Amino acid sequence: MQWICKSFDQLTTHELYQLLKLRVDVFVVEQTCPYPELDGKDQFEGVYQLLGYQGNQLIACARLLKQGISFEHASIGRVATDINHRGNGLGHQLIQTAIEYSVQLWGNVDITIGAQSHLEHYYAKHGFKKVSEEYLEDDIPHIDMTRSVS
Repeated sequence: MQWICKSFDQLTTHELYQLLKLRVDVFVVEQTCPYPELDGKDQFEGVYQLLGYQGNQLIACARLLKQGISFEHASIGRVATDINHRGNGLGHQLIQTAIEYSVQLWGNVDITIGAQSHLEHYYAKHGFKKVSEEYLEDDIPHIDMTRSVS
């Protein structure tokens, strides 16, 4: 598994295409949820794409955002793994790597995520704790969770 972390301007057109395809395949097609995937945040200063490759194939990704873009704290979003590579711990490796890169980028800071509610226990394994009531985002139940350094 090869992990690469890049800002929007550092992405090649091939990497950008693979990234958007994986995110659309998971969030729009697989979850049958039409939503505005291109929300403008990818291009913000302080936003990075974590790309997980097996050979030349992108099989995992996450978006890392500095504090103040999506939440008060740094955040991780658009967490996705290819449907054909699930069930072998890749998702946990992705979250752990996203946390590690966030620490490299911004220091030992609190990290907040907007998690699909059914994944609360999954993210709790990485130190995230529920900090909000359940809410609907794109007709999918979500909760906010924070991984505190203190």
